[in-house]
Amino acid sequence: MGYQIGSRALPLDIPWEYNDVQYPANWLRLSSSQDRALLGISWSADGAAAQGWDQRFFWGVGNPKQLDDKTETVDGVEVKTTGLKTQWKATQDQIASSLLAPSDWRVVKELEVNSSFAAAKTAFPTAWQTYRAAVRTSCNKRQAEIDACKTVEELKELLFGPPTIEQQKTDADGKGITEAVTYQDQKVDEEGEGVIGEDDKPVMEEITKEQPVMEVVTNPAIATAWPADPE
Repeated sequence: MGYQIGSRALPLDIPWEYNDVQYPANWLRLSSSQDRALLGISWSADGAAAQGWDQRFFWGVGNPKQLDDKTETVDGVEVKTTGLKTQWKATQDQIASSLLAPSDWRVVKELEVNSSFAAAKTAFPTAWQTYRAAVRTSCNKRQAEIDACKTVEELKELLFGPPTIEQQKTDADGKGITEAVTYQDQKVDEEGEGVIGEDDKPVMEEITKEQPVMEVVTNPAIATAWPADPE
């Protein structure tokens, strides 16, 4: 599922353009239903998902796109093709730029009304200094995380994986924790057939099994989050 305008999918956290207007990466997350309705944006099944693969990362089912840049010689000419890592690192720069742009005027204002750069930096609100620095730091970290990916599947999980996952709890030694669970099930005979009683009803018995104890945790495979706007 995802946002789309007409037949065009609009992925989250990626800048986009419509009718010669540039929209920042966080527009879809910050917009209201009325804002989206005015542009004709709807929420529906993503076309790529409906075909069984994510076209941002795969040419087809089980056919991933090129992960790293590649340089080869074709008919004596050196040809360089750009991989997904380079493309998505550039996207992080675009996202960072869109996040910084709304507060650029604050920087310009302090430079204009103060007599020196040092005075402007002192006058600039600390919360905004912290935020803008955090945006740049997050961008650098996300690009490093992209570089560290070994497979296309890992890259896709990094950028678009769920924020939380369910996994088995572990103890201090890292061993999976289990608990005894008792439930009723139909009794089976030596041939594996369900036993039926004289009343033509299944004969039930209690069964106790060790089951893993699960917990919901932050997905460790997703990218560093972008910072929240201080306002």
